[in-house]
Amino acid sequence: MKTILLPIKPQYVEKIFSGEKRYEYRKRIPKEGVDRIIIYATHPIMKVVGEIKVVAILKDSPSSLWEKTHEYSGISSEGFFSYFSKKDIGYAYELGEVKKYQEPKSLSEYGINYIPQSFVYMDDR
Repeated sequence: MKTILLPIKPQYVEKIFSGEKRYEYRKRIPKEGVDRIIIYATHPIMKVVGEIKVVAILKDSPSSLWEKTHEYSGISSEGFFSYFSKKDIGYAYELGEVKKYQEPKSLSEYGINYIPQSFVYMDDR
């Protein structure tokens, strides 16, 4: 299993930390299995702020995915279906234990010198 660094919008990062959001949705996922996500909060924060254990990765039609996960989606149904428009399949990381870093870190501390658009595989440490 692998660790990835995943860019997530700050409003969703806060919902993950509060427990309101227990699923992170994606249109595509890494080919290799993922057991840990390092959270990069996007603009305006632009820092690595925590990490999450991945319980499972769900794959289904957007409507079935919504039915299974909406209670802890942290997003409106309109936002969800807009995100997955024109997609037959969607993915959801089921989020487990969350660790918020006391001090946010820069990408350079992870050897990354660009802002990731999707995900970045990380060395397991």
